[in-house]
Amino acid sequence: MKTILTSTVLLTLLAGCSGPAPVDKPPRAVLVRTIGTAASEPQLRVYTGEVRARHEADIGFRIGGKLIERSVDAGARVRPGQVLARLDPQDVKLAEQAAAAQVSAAEADVALARAEFERVQNLHARNFISASALDSRRTALQAAEARLRQVRAQLATAGNQAGYAALTVADEGVVTAVIAEAGQVVAAGQPVLRIARPGEREVLIYVPESRIAELRPGLPAAVRAWANPAHAYVAAVREIAPAADAATRSYAVRVSVVDADDALPLGATASVAFAQSPDAAQAILPLTAVTRMDGRATVWVVDEASKLVPHAVDTGAFREDGVVVASGLPAGARVVVTGVHRLVAGEVVRAVDEAAPVALDARK
Repeated sequence: MKTILTSTVLLTLLAGCSGPAPVDKPPRAVLVRTIGTAASEPQLRVYTGEVRARHEADIGFRIGGKLIERSVDAGARVRPGQVLARLDPQDVKLAEQAAAAQVSAAEADVALARAEFERVQNLHARNFISASALDSRRTALQAAEARLRQVRAQLATAGNQAGYAALTVADEGVVTAVIAEAGQVVAAGQPVLRIARPGEREVLIYVPESRIAELRPGLPAAVRAWANPAHAYVAAVREIAPAADAATRSYAVRVSVVDADDALPLGATASVAFAQSPDAAQAILPLTAVTRMDGRATVWVVDEASKLVPHAVDTGAFREDGVVVASGLPAGARVVVTGVHRLVAGEVVRAVDEAAPVALDARK
């Protein structure tokens, strides 16, 4: 009995001298982004623009002068050959009369030169004058005839100038803007009216440099007029400007509307939403999430067992908002977005989604 009691006392003393039991270190917390969530997928791009006709042009007079009449206003429909405006015709009429007078004088000179040539030709046949005199009269006749052709061409030009005093249109269209008013003196070629052909319409939008790479000709889009947002028109990108605007540094993009009707009037404001994004099947990750291992772009993924696994991926464009990962990541993968240079394969971690709200410490 005494021996048992002594052993118990010794075990108690030994237990009191040993250190505290070891405590397991908690897993490291890592910030992750889940592929396939709204936070990692590209958002639908919507731009605002103006409805325009595909074919429109500023028209003006071929000659300069004082505008005395404008017979159409903005919004008017015009027909081929219709007179839209007129210039003061006095100057061009006087120029035409002067050209006609020059033609009459040149015709008289030709008649005189021909008569003299025939007279000298008869005298030369009788050997009354030399051959050089005959050649001189022949040259004078040819010069007079050339002068007549010249002034006749000038008369035709003056006639055309007189016709240019009336501004007409060659095709059917709609007046979308009035640029000059009656009483104004305009130069040759100065715009007076803007004419748009009815029919095919498009929306002109401006896209910043950071987004222009997402667009391409033929990319589908949906157009909605602000006046009637319930109706969507099928559209597609028709043209992308090759150079950015010098002032805004944005690119002009024309989106063609296939089934435009009167509910999408010219000059109206409309929104353009692209039906699909070029990066719809891709993910955009921060630059800090991608590293290189064995010569390949690699990201760290937290698996179902909360262990770190490296995944090789194929990257696309590097943009200001991150790098495009074209392939290599399954939907739902949890990718570590920061501190990837300190991670070890197989390490157990605690994943914290970047989209989750941050809990505030109640003691602070």
